[in-house]
Amino acid sequence: MTSFLDLLSVQPTLLAIGEPTHGESAFPQIRNQAFQLLAERGYRSIALESDRAAGLIADEFVQGSTGVTLDRALADGFSHGFGAAPANRDLLLWMREWNAGRPASERLTFHGFDAPLEIEGAPSPRRYLARVCDFLGDDRSAEIGELVGDEARWSDPAAIWEPGRSVGRSADAHRLRVLADDLLVELYRQAPRRPDGWRAAFVQATSAVAVLRYHATAAAPIPREERFAQLVGVRDALMAENLLAIRSLEEHRGPTLVFAHNAHLQRQPGTMTMAGVELTWFSAGAIVGSLLGDRYAVIAGSLGASPSLGIGAPDPSTYEGKLNQQTSLPRHLAAVEVEIGAVRAHDYRYFPLEQATIEQADAVLHIPSGVDPAMLADRILALPGAEQLVASEENGSPEGAWGDRFFAVGPDRRRPFATIVDHDVPGFDEDSYLDRPGVFRLNLDVGRAEFQRLFGFPPKEFEQHRHEFDFARLDTVVPNPAYARYGFASIVMPGPQLLPEIDRLLAIAHARAVERTTVTRSSAVNPD
Repeated sequence: MTSFLDLLSVQPTLLAIGEPTHGESAFPQIRNQAFQLLAERGYRSIALESDRAAGLIADEFVQGSTGVTLDRALADGFSHGFGAAPANRDLLLWMREWNAGRPASERLTFHGFDAPLEIEGAPSPRRYLARVCDFLGDDRSAEIGELVGDEARWSDPAAIWEPGRSVGRSADAHRLRVLADDLLVELYRQAPRRPDGWRAAFVQATSAVAVLRYHATAAAPIPREERFAQLVGVRDALMAENLLAIRSLEEHRGPTLVFAHNAHLQRQPGTMTMAGVELTWFSAGAIVGSLLGDRYAVIAGSLGASPSLGIGAPDPSTYEGKLNQQTSLPRHLAAVEVEIGAVRAHDYRYFPLEQATIEQADAVLHIPSGVDPAMLADRILALPGAEQLVASEENGSPEGAWGDRFFAVGPDRRRPFATIVDHDVPGFDEDSYLDRPGVFRLNLDVGRAEFQRLFGFPPKEFEQHRHEFDFARLDTVVPNPAYARYGFASIVMPGPQLLPEIDRLLAIAHARAVERTTVTRSSAVNPD
């Protein structure tokens, strides 16, 4: 791919990479590779579309804390379920590895930049206020508990859409906002005495203010058709506030990469027609861009197809369809190079490219297609003589293999040259954590020579080197954790950018299978 940095006329301090949908793993996988490149060029932080307060836990892990496990960092350090994304596991592990042994000036920091809420609901401020009070040594739990009352009245989804059911403008909510503001002032007053942990406490305090602001908006007597735009606009404003605060923290250390949905990062206003009313609001990117100028740059994400999300190939006349005709691999290109096309149908799984998005972006990252087991299977079956066997009860396969795909050449299926598996085998093959939703692994019989070229040691020495590999990491060619001694390599969830290397390794594995078949047939004809 063309380096995206080469496409930017001015090097920003806040670089945004967008995705047009959540759930297509190719985008966060390419994001991870981008951040690794950026870290080598002086970037020292990353901010994701996730709760900023929760992100403090993920950053503890990244900084090497022994008190936060990887499992906890993923479970409690992300919001919106993003901790389950396999690419986010890889991100945290790589950042922790980078940080080990480095001085503070070179260490990487993880941030969330979202408020602790969803469009359709927000929690009470109780937990955030309590954490600030704990930091200050000021027990106000009784007062906070009395004002918050029943948590259900805050988390009720109906309260977001029916202002009469919201507590956001009640006397209790008003007193909580005053209390939160008082705690912020007290934080500043106590900063000289309590520098350790101050910034984390400040994030908790601003999170409390954020949810109270959101509830106040929900309680406003706004016509229902305008309500969505108002709530989205407030959320984006809170995101922008967090991004600017993050940049203030990171300014002396280096630029920041931000990753989120295109809709939050775009420079142009968001628009929607609801009940015949045209609604507009400013995204976080529009707000930040107006304040930072050319210190903010946006790379808009574009997607052709996503097998995992059920998004088919685009019509050739659309922006995405025309981009698909230009490349079969992920590609960065300057926004001015994108050919005008039709706007793809919008079904809320995917937000299509539009002319306004392109005009306001600095560059575009286009991914022609995500990768799933069926796509890889089609690629393998295109090789001469390749045949597929899907293990099942009907063909007598052992239960532990059901659903696995085996690819062979010729009648001998005992040694496939490639397999695709999507589940662990307890007690035998568990190191890739294949039981995670959507995770699969491609296994290839590359043989002794290629195995040694890839890893620097022969298959027979694998056990001596097992500890050197993370077999669950995505986009990485590693020895197969169960069959390395037979010359097998594997890749967990290869992204589309890895397809050329996959084709190279497939060619090697396939050639070995053809050679074995030829030798077997020759021996059968000439047994002596």
